[in-house]
Amino acid sequence: MKNKFINFVTNISKINIYKKNFVKKIAVIMAGGLGVRLWPNSTESKPKQYMSLLGTDSMIQETYNRLLDIFANEDIYVVTYKSFLNHTQDQLPNLPKKNIIVEPFGRNTLPALGLAALHIQQFYEGNIIMFSFPSDHIIGNQIEFKRAIETAAKVAINTNGIVTIGISPTRPGTQYGYIQINEDKDNIKELYEFGVRQTNVFAEKPDVETAKRFIESGDFLWNSGIFAWKLDVFWNKLEKYLPEYSVQLKSLEKNIFTDFYADSVEFIYKQINSISIDYGIMEKTDELFLVKASFSWSDVGNWDELYRLSMKDSRNNVTQGDVVALDTGNSLIFSKNKMIATVGVEDLVIVESDDAILICKRGETERVKEMIDYLRHQQINKLL
Repeated sequence: MKNKFINFVTNISKINIYKKNFVKKIAVIMAGGLGVRLWPNSTESKPKQYMSLLGTDSMIQETYNRLLDIFANEDIYVVTYKSFLNHTQDQLPNLPKKNIIVEPFGRNTLPALGLAALHIQQFYEGNIIMFSFPSDHIIGNQIEFKRAIETAAKVAINTNGIVTIGISPTRPGTQYGYIQINEDKDNIKELYEFGVRQTNVFAEKPDVETAKRFIESGDFLWNSGIFAWKLDVFWNKLEKYLPEYSVQLKSLEKNIFTDFYADSVEFIYKQINSISIDYGIMEKTDELFLVKASFSWSDVGNWDELYRLSMKDSRNNVTQGDVVALDTGNSLIFSKNKMIATVGVEDLVIVESDDAILICKRGETERVKEMIDYLRHQQINKLL
């Protein structure tokens, strides 16, 4: 089995040539988004993808470095907001400037990927496999990650479908999307033994009881948010399911590399509706394949998840900065400027930033988004 897989990966690498009738693999890092559930550290001026959470590198740097083991540097692109351009250039100095694709503001993942597709097809001919990667995920086991990506490339090359990576759930997480897989081998054939499956249902962020039922059923996986498709398949799906988006995005092509481009994108983005690739295409297509992967994975979506992933002391506390914790347990306490002292408390999240302090019960940090919504409603924008 091992030798068979090595031959399989070798055969994929042989077709990674940039000419017509050959295949080129391109990576797109999605670096928009605000990471609001990690407020007050993640803010609109510097969201979580540009922060270091569990190491010395920021999350976008970790994503970029991980991809360099699979993609050539010139074949890695980043889509980000205009307000994050300086952060991106500063943190990824070796990435060619032409590979940073700028949105005037966020319109969710589908328009961002459409904009990336327009740019990519200006530089490559022939069969292009476009991968989409979130910029703010923690991934372990690079060997297994690479195997899953190469398998996804193989499926994308040989089908007219869209491919995603699924992660075996380890707990009934409510912050993740789930995908139900189909164990039928008929349309998968020899790819079945490499973990490839067809899919049945997308389920977005279920409640705890529903998530438990998904895990007990044994046929639901976490949606990693990693996708792959041939570029022409992307445009065909977009035209089929969202023809108005196809027209709007393709109208920008004539202005790429002109002085009118930035104004044209802003004009279209003011008209186009916000929509995710999951909702716009993935949930509608019947040609969706999944690669089962076993690498460790997290989107670090809130403070509870960061607590779960972090090293803890003898009282199960995670602390950073100037912290004195007496008779304190099972808590996450981050200090930036001032000493934080706690006495006789349990199960808290306490985070100090330059402008605000968050105090929250562990297990309820998903509700930080409610605080952000409140601050926006009250127009207290300086804290966002």
